[in-house]
Amino acid sequence: MERRTLGSTGMDLTTVGLGTWNVGPSWGEVTDAEATAAIEAALEEGSNFIDTAEVYGDGRAERLISDVLADRSVDDERVFVATKAAPDADEHHSEQGLRESVAGSQERLGVDTLDLVQLHCPTTDAFYEPGTFRVLEDLKAEGEIAHAGVSVEKVEEAAKAIEYDVVESVQIIFNPLRQRPAERFFERAANNDVGIIVRVPLASGLLADAFESVDDLAEGDHRRAAAENGVEAGVGRKGGETFAGVPFEDGLAAVEDMRRLVPEDATMAQFTLRWVLDHDAVTTVIPGSTSADHVRQNVAAADLESLSHETHGAVRDIYEAHVKDYVHHRW
Repeated sequence: MERRTLGSTGMDLTTVGLGTWNVGPSWGEVTDAEATAAIEAALEEGSNFIDTAEVYGDGRAERLISDVLADRSVDDERVFVATKAAPDADEHHSEQGLRESVAGSQERLGVDTLDLVQLHCPTTDAFYEPGTFRVLEDLKAEGEIAHAGVSVEKVEEAAKAIEYDVVESVQIIFNPLRQRPAERFFERAANNDVGIIVRVPLASGLLADAFESVDDLAEGDHRRAAAENGVEAGVGRKGGETFAGVPFEDGLAAVEDMRRLVPEDATMAQFTLRWVLDHDAVTTVIPGSTSADHVRQNVAAADLESLSHETHGAVRDIYEAHVKDYVHHRW
């Protein structure tokens, strides 16, 4: 699989990695065996990057990742693990909170130094507090973390974060239904040698053709709440994580319109991941799944040929016709 270097970190990552948000309860019940099989499938197919967070399953995702990696041979390829430090109750990051987060993740992952620690979507004001980023610098100098980055909700937060030298990567939502980062941020990130990790690439399953109506979503699944009660009932600031902040019915209409663009030898999910990777500023994309088969299909998207300019233009037209007015200026 193609590898791209994550900004100034020197970490050469496969273009398709694995996200592990699905291990948390907001997606419904997932067994340890299912989650473990998904992680193992990603590694078996050649992915060398896993993204997680201390809040995913209240540490469960980190522990499962650690168990899988512990069973690997010393001759196996190096796997990089990025985690995220949750903000304090006030949605900011205190030094104590950051240090406790790092220590907890180190213990659960079974490492002395974390490969990459990202601030986990704190409030916008937090990006204007230099003291937070000085703590990251201290943690790096002390050898507690190898690299630091941020996970953001808004393009403006990403732009502010990379003003701090310690920030070497930005994790952001980007997909055919959420296109503003390419317009407002990618070039700036590339010019500053900042890597981009794309999350929610499949818009919580919308762009994987995973369902046709709200009846396909289980009770307790955060997606059902957003489908029934509107965007702001979803997860994330103003519901911007669930379905990438797209109103459910509008998202379904956009996918229906987009289906004609998908090559015969690809799934909608693979088409979407290839679309994301056609943007050179993107280092890696981290679709999440607890289905080993889906994980394998996602990884295979890296081997698809790049989409044509005409196809990219058609995707943009669909975005503008169905969802741009709702999402473009919100995040």
